[in-house]
Order: sequence, then C-alpha cells, then structure tokens
Amino acid sequence: MPEVEEKLEAYEVKREGEAEILMLKTNAVFFNPVQVHNRDMSIAVLRTFVAKRKEEHEEMINKRNKSRQHVSQDILPRSDGDGTSSEQPASSILDGKINDDHGKELHRTVDKEEGLSTEATHTPSWKRIRELNAPVVLEALAASGLRSLRYAREIDGLGKVIALDNDEASVEACKRNIKFNGSAASDKVEAHLADARVYMLTHPEEFDVVDLDPYGSPAIFLDSAVQAVADGGLLMCTATDMAVLCGANGEVCYSKYRSYPVKGKYCHEMALRILLACIESHANRYKRFIVPVLSVSMDFYVRVFVRVFTSASEIKNAPLKLSYVYQCVGCDSFHLQCLGRTVTKGKSVKYAPGIGPVVPQVCSDCGKKFNVGGPIWSAPIHDQDWVLSTLADVKAMKDRYPAYNKITSVLTTVSEELHDVQLFFSQHNITGTVKCTPLSAAVFRSAVLNAGYRISGTHVNPLGLKSDAPWDVIWDIIRCWVRIHPIKEQPRDSAGTMILSKSPKLEANFSRAVAAVSNAQAKKINRFLPNPERYWGPKIRGGRTITSKHASLLGHEAVNGVIRREDGNGLVVDKSAPGTEERGQHE
Repeated sequence: MPEVEEKLEAYEVKREGEAEILMLKTNAVFFNPVQVHNRDMSIAVLRTFVAKRKEEHEEMINKRNKSRQHVSQDILPRSDGDGTSSEQPASSILDGKINDDHGKELHRTVDKEEGLSTEATHTPSWKRIRELNAPVVLEALAASGLRSLRYAREIDGLGKVIALDNDEASVEACKRNIKFNGSAASDKVEAHLADARVYMLTHPEEFDVVDLDPYGSPAIFLDSAVQAVADGGLLMCTATDMAVLCGANGEVCYSKYRSYPVKGKYCHEMALRILLACIESHANRYKRFIVPVLSVSMDFYVRVFVRVFTSASEIKNAPLKLSYVYQCVGCDSFHLQCLGRTVTKGKSVKYAPGIGPVVPQVCSDCGKKFNVGGPIWSAPIHDQDWVLSTLADVKAMKDRYPAYNKITSVLTTVSEELHDVQLFFSQHNITGTVKCTPLSAAVFRSAVLNAGYRISGTHVNPLGLKSDAPWDVIWDIIRCWVRIHPIKEQPRDSAGTMILSKSPKLEANFSRAVAAVSNAQAKKINRFLPNPERYWGPKIRGGRTITSKHASLLGHEAVNGVIRREDGNGLVVDKSAPGTEERGQHE
C-alpha cells in the first residue's frame, strides 16, 4: 500500500459532473477546467440530438407504415384467368418496390466492416431501417479523456465512445482514467493512439457524432471530419484562434478558413459565420451540406453544432447561404452581398450569380469607403426548435450540469435572438460616432419597434443589437435623438458630422414599446455572467514548460507554486524564471 500511495501522490483527482480523472501534477497532459462550459453545452446538445434522432426515426417508421397501408387499400382484385380473383399481399408489393427501386442504394449504406451475414443481406430494406442503433461518438482530440468519460457516464442511450489522441502520454492518461471510472466507462469508452485525420478518413460515415475540440484552429481536421460523420449525424467543432478569426491576422484567417475577416463589434459572430462557411465548403466537396443547430461564442472560443446531410441537389443552394460583407471605415454601417440567387420561370428554378454591388463606392451615410470581407455564412446559425428543446432539457436536469448557470444564460439569450438577421451593431458605438448622449437600450429598441422593424439582443455581446431595420432608419433615429439632445460642433470632415448634416426622413417615436424589454430581462434572468474566478481563460498546451511568462494565464501564485516543486515531480523549469535553480528534464 505504501507504493500505491507514493504513486498517487504524483496525481490529483479532478471531478467534473459524474466523471473523475487522475491528472499528473505536471503539465504533461492538457486539462483546462474552464472548458466545463464547453463540455456542459456539448452534453446538453448531445442529449437533444439523441432525442431528436429517435423522434425522426419514429416519424420515418410511421410514414412508411402509412405508405404500406395506402398501398394495400389501393390494390385491385387480380384475375387468374379462370374467373377467380386474387389479391397480392401489400407487403410483397412494397418489398418489390423497395428492392427494385431503392435496394441498390440502401445496400450501399450497410456497414462493410461489420460483415453482415447472407441472411441479413437479403432482409428487405424496410425491415433493416426499423432498427435504430445507439449513436457512436468519436472524440478526435481526447487528451485526458474527460469529455469522453462524461459522455459515456451522463448521456443515456449512447453507444460506444471512441477517444483518439496522437500523443502517447495522453492516450495512457485516457486509458488510466477509463479504468479509474469503472465499468460504466470501460464498457463504452475506447482509447486509441492515432492521427485523428487519418482515422476519420479511414472510417467514412461511421460515427453519428464527431467532436472536434483542438488547441487552436480546427481547420486541418475539417475535411476528414465531414466525411466521418454519418448522414444526419452531428459535428461539434470548437475554434480557439480568436485573434485570427476576429481580424487581427486577416491573411492567416484566409489561408486557414478561406474567408477574410473585417474588424467590427460583431467580430465574434463573424468568427462563428466564418467557421460555418468553412465547414460547409469542405462538406460540399463530398456532396454533403450542413444545417447549424446551435452556434455560440463563449469565454475565449467559438463552438458550433451542425448536422451533416448528403444531397447532390441541395449543395446547389450553397452560394445562397454565403455572403460578402461591406464594412464602412467611418461609421458602423455594414451591408451583405449574397454570392448567388435563384431565377424562377414557371416550374423551372435556375441558379445565377448574385446581383451587385449592394453599396456605392462610398458610404451613403458618412461618405467614407468600405472594407470588404468574407465570404461568411449568412443563413441562420441556430435552429430555434433545438435551442428551446436543449434549454428545457437543461432546466429539467439542473443538478447534472456543473456550469448550469452559464449555459442556461447563453441558451436563454440565444433563444431570444433574431435568427434570420446577420451580425449586429453596438448602440454605444453608433452614438459614439456622432458624439451624442447615449440613449438607453429600451428607448432605442422602442424607436426601432415603433418604426415597424424588429430588434433583439445577441448572446455574443451584452451591448449588441440585431435588427432588420436598414441603416438609413437607424441613423434617422439617431438624428432625431440629437435634435432633442443637441451636441457640440464636431470637425466638418468627421463621419458624425456627415451623418447629422442630413435631415431625417423618418420621425422617430421614442415612446416606450412593450416589446422593448425581452422576456429574460423582464424576469430578471441573468444573461451575461462574470467569470467565476481570476485567470479564467485559455491554458498552456500540454507538455510545455511552465515559466514566469505564463503568469497572465495561470496567475502568479500558481506559477510560483509550480516553479518551487521538487525534482521528483519531473517538471521542467525555465532557468530564466526568477528564484529558480537548474533542474533536469523529465524523460
């Protein structure tokens, strides 16, 4: 027993949800407790997926049964030539129709690696479709395996969970944690040492759920991921390279995601739309397309949940879901230019390039030029039914979510967004452009609503507003406000002066509108929560040396505690760190 205790001294037990893992006190394997928000949100959406998948399967069975009944009712008596008549069984007619018309296509979907028996191969297709197997999950970048363990232990109706990593230390840690969690985990979770890209390419359409949560950009995994997801399956993807996606390094973003970002207050929502456009692009190459069910910007990353379907005809609509963004450099106005359009002539529908440009050479509001970004995903980034179902499920299982307050606040705000409006603007920014006294959100929302347009908040930014009102209406409201609350004279060449020099065509009505306050605000539901503790953010990549320069990520106390540890823990310490001595590297 002393030997066991000595071995356990090198580990810390971390508990999250119903899973426990053993973590080395060194930084050998990556683990970030901050990602509890990410893991809880993933579990919530995955539970919804399992339920929706079952509902869809039952609907398909009911539809097929109704079709069989309809066929049986329409069968006419068949003459045998001797005056007698007979009826052919409906099941045989339906079987023949399925086998003749669709048999070949359906047989292609049979799992070759499982090796079906001859009897199973000759079973009518409609009978095989009745069977719904438990969904199989692939976590492509598992590290400690905590996410896979939580999936296996907390989500009912889940099948196998495959945890991959190309780092030997991580796979060893994952296997150790699987064993540590007992039979509830070991019966479902498998850990493998493999390159996720190669593994997904060699297992096409085998996984009902694929989870990508890389350290940084997921770009290099997307091509293989969209091929590994089964038809109608769920792809969950995280991107933490926010500086790239939000416009700090536009050329790098284009090289990774084939989209150029523009800087604006909406940059985090644009990051979501860039990632979705990139996934769609990879899927289209294999006659597949995506349907986003939930897309969120949380903490220091973006996370998207999309379903992947196969349809050669549907991918023709891909250009209709993508747009370029024109962002004015003088004011906050932005405009979207769709890549494609449809031309309808009678029953014929043809696809054509989008008509543009949607803006003149200079901004009609302030006279400044435009920056062009994109293409970005301009179709809805959420499915309202999924969001509400997920939110209801989370509230019903409050005790099973460690980050319950955070994910309910995000889901509540997402549920109140205008899902058909792209990007958002900041009310503080537009009032700052003209240097006027800020008006309250309720007053501004009331003016937009009274003008006959819709407006809502956004989960991305507490000051962000989404509206279908055109920019001339937005600026007319500001002009009317400035007329009531005069401002000091501004430089003649400023954007604010140019905007205010025009007379408003709309007389804004600032009287309080009932819908100016959202339901969540009226019920005083917290929508934007502060970080639960200091240094709540990204952590150091697993295996890297912790030095004094990481104090901004971990905190001075944590870094000093690590630096002072003894050689027995096998930690590599930077000699340049203050107050440290030379130590050997752990082999």
